[in-house]
Amino acid sequence: MTRAAPAAASARLARQGSRGRPARLLGLVGLLLGVVVAVALSLLLGSRAIDFGTVVGALTGAGGGGAASGDGASTEQMVVLDLRVPRTVIGLVAGAALGLAGALMQGLTRNPLADPGLLGVNSGASLAVVVAISVFGVTSPIGYIWFAFAGAALAAIVVYVVASGRTGPTPLSLTLAGAAVTAVLTSLITLVLLRDLDTLGQYRFWSVGSLVGRDASTVLPLVPFLVVGAVLALVLGRGLNGLALGDDVARGLGQRVGLTRVVAGVAIILLCGSATSLAGPLVFVGLVVPHLARRMIGTDYRWILLYSVPLGAMLLVLADTVGRLIAQPAELEAGIVVALIGAPVLIALVRRDRAVTR
Repeated sequence: MTRAAPAAASARLARQGSRGRPARLLGLVGLLLGVVVAVALSLLLGSRAIDFGTVVGALTGAGGGGAASGDGASTEQMVVLDLRVPRTVIGLVAGAALGLAGALMQGLTRNPLADPGLLGVNSGASLAVVVAISVFGVTSPIGYIWFAFAGAALAAIVVYVVASGRTGPTPLSLTLAGAAVTAVLTSLITLVLLRDLDTLGQYRFWSVGSLVGRDASTVLPLVPFLVVGAVLALVLGRGLNGLALGDDVARGLGQRVGLTRVVAGVAIILLCGSATSLAGPLVFVGLVVPHLARRMIGTDYRWILLYSVPLGAMLLVLADTVGRLIAQPAELEAGIVVALIGAPVLIALVRRDRAVTR
């Protein structure tokens, strides 16, 4: 590699950042408006159709109508406040975290098929939940939160340590270590579930990915982890652009490749651990969202990371809303709907443009 190569790469990254900035900002505003629409639909739609005025009244604390309609209005406001608001808030938070973590993971590993589960996050959280149910007798989704977060974090740390070796983690070593640890943890989960059918009955509801049965207050303890993880992720855009050009070029640009990977790993643990503990091991959100972002704004990770936040939030909230409508009076869990939506979208994107990723 000549000395001119890092300089040329640096100039290329600078051009990526300056070209089309107004259009990208406008697109980001459009996505934020899309999130607002998704929230409105989540609050309005469901097995019980609730009019806009009742939703506003519930959110603002305004009373219901007259005596004849008071009970109905009160019940509808309770549905909004106690059921739809919590699952909407959790959908926004978990979706944004998973979308951001997925973009970070794909940039870190240079693997377009990477998702937050690649570092063993999902399997670590799942094993911890199984232990919580089987050993400690935890029975509510709220009680799973800290077990799932701790399991996700520990599994990701183990994967990172195993992948580090003597020269530090590489995209290939992270992928292989993640696959190996996931296989081991999945085997342990299966062993416990086959021996304890009561645990299986409780675990299977959490494992499909659901926003039901959680109170909005469960988000509050995880806010510090989410904020720190998001900040770390968003400041890594330039570093991920360098990694996309290869480790040697990144070092030639003056980047500390090892430090970038460590910080990215910490951000992934914080974001994925929080999201998985809230909504279960959701698949496809972290995989599909970065592809959608690249399709919209190109390969600059500074913008991919920004776009992934509203895209992830919007995708999960809309999936939860669709799940309430297509199987009435029952519901489909958000994780199932995301998979049904995400798989065809991902296939269409790959078939339409196989060069959508680096």
